[in-house]
Amino acid sequence: MTTQPWQPLLTRRQLLEASGLGFGLTALGWLLGDEARAAGEISHGADLRPRPAHFAAPAKNVIMLMQNGGPSQMELFDPKPELNRRAGEVYNTKVEMFQAGSEANKLLGTPFKFHPRGQCGMEMSEVIPHLGSIADDVCLVRSMHSGHNNHTEALVMMNTGKIFPGRPALGSWISYALGSENQNLPAYIVLRDPAGYNTSGTLLWQNGWIPALYRGTEVSTEGAPVLNLKPSAATDPAAQRRDLDFLARLNEEHRQRYPDESELEARIKNYELAARMQLAAGAALDLSNETAATRTQYGLDNPETAGYRTRLLMARRLVESGVRFVQVMPPVKPQFQPWDAHTNVKTENEAIAAKTDLPSAALVRDLKARGLLDETIVLWTGEFGRLPVSQNGSGRDHNRNAFSLLVAGGGFRAGHVHGATDDVGYKSVEGRVSVGDLHATILRQLGLDHNRLTYRHHGRDETLTDVVVTGARVVEELLDLRPPAA
Repeated sequence: MTTQPWQPLLTRRQLLEASGLGFGLTALGWLLGDEARAAGEISHGADLRPRPAHFAAPAKNVIMLMQNGGPSQMELFDPKPELNRRAGEVYNTKVEMFQAGSEANKLLGTPFKFHPRGQCGMEMSEVIPHLGSIADDVCLVRSMHSGHNNHTEALVMMNTGKIFPGRPALGSWISYALGSENQNLPAYIVLRDPAGYNTSGTLLWQNGWIPALYRGTEVSTEGAPVLNLKPSAATDPAAQRRDLDFLARLNEEHRQRYPDESELEARIKNYELAARMQLAAGAALDLSNETAATRTQYGLDNPETAGYRTRLLMARRLVESGVRFVQVMPPVKPQFQPWDAHTNVKTENEAIAAKTDLPSAALVRDLKARGLLDETIVLWTGEFGRLPVSQNGSGRDHNRNAFSLLVAGGGFRAGHVHGATDDVGYKSVEGRVSVGDLHATILRQLGLDHNRLTYRHHGRDETLTDVVVTGARVVEELLDLRPPAA
């Protein structure tokens, strides 16, 4: 047996050449990152100071009215005479069923009548008369489509851009990019039903890998707005001050040792914000000084609209106070996904519309009367729509292929209907708008280029819309792009 002489895998020259190129590429990556940051390609750190947008745009704030459950497009916004004419027939297209009960594939007509509303003549259902009364102020999109037929995945997608949990929410991206006009309140506030959480709970307002300062902050509409915000009466103010000063010194020492740890930085900012909120939150959310006319407009004295109308009035006060993004969740009764009409499209839609229709229209009217609608985007949307075929005889199953939503203010075209579904409302077929398209368009109206708003995560510049995967685009047909009057 002959042994081969030992040979090194790399010579010293080869090793230095390879490692030198590696160090060079690392330095090049850092320099390119600096250039991108300087050009605004990568956004900002963990603070809430107001920041300039990429370009001038009409909107400053967003109020997102999340309608959990999948509002039925053919019962609310998308009249289908052909569906009513063919009710009871077997549909010649096999639909994507999510749950049992639709095996017969029989078409189900709507029990509601549609009427032209406003000067624009937008057709809307009789079950939402108050939303119909603001037809001239809203943009109705009838050609939405999503990526999943299950509530959780579709809700996560509507709020974060993809069906997978763990990504930053729309409100997190916006507050990260623009900061807040009020340093005494969070930039992103969530108003939910005090009785409980809707489907998916806090998954819908996570910050993901963006600093924790940009996570949605839950604010209560009953009792103290923010739990544990104020110290107990037994706390000695001087002792509390000493404790806070000592904590601040420890935090600063740790921050200097580990300057790249964003979680501590976000926690420090949150403590500082909490101290300021002790003075500001109560005043911003105090409804006692609202006029009788405003209270009547929102239905504050109507038990049917109790709770939801309070959240919408609070949302107006918050954007009026400079909060960047307010997310309002629907009632958890009669169920925690109240638009989910599996059993009876007539009674189930009547029940939730009675709680939400009047306050939703009042919010748009109120913002308009105060001169705030031009700079505030109001988004009324569910996570998907419903099927044209019956389920359990008189209900409808989930449908990711078509749904409708409303957008008001912020430079969206008022009194405009965009897109269309097929004859029975199963699929969007004209002017199709994806969730990514919607997000890109909302960002555009806030002065943000959805391709330039990035955050470096695991070596990749992440974006809300991930255009390479989703093909998201700004839907200019939804926008009033006329130059402002001189």
